[in-house]
Amino acid sequence: MRYKNAREVLPPALLKEIQRYSSGELLYIPQKTEHRASWGELSGIKAEMTSRNNYIAKKYRAGISVEELIDEYCLSESSIRKIIYSVPVNEDAI
Repeated sequence: MRYKNAREVLPPALLKEIQRYSSGELLYIPQKTEHRASWGELSGIKAEMTSRNNYIAKKYRAGISVEELIDEYCLSESSIRKIIYSVPVNEDAI
């Protein structure tokens, strides 16, 4: 993210008002809530994790043991079990 000079972006009256509260400091102005992307949405990691979790659940339901899944995915037993129990049966088709 690049910094912009407030004089170039804000109207003078608004700049003067902001300077009353915070003069010479760096301020972060967050995006509006409706413009924010959810976690992993932009990078694609959310979709990858969902796909991986569905695949883990599918393998478990096909007879692969929890211990084998732990070794294959390097996850803890509790993580594997959370994945298995959180993926509905009808969603584990890939």
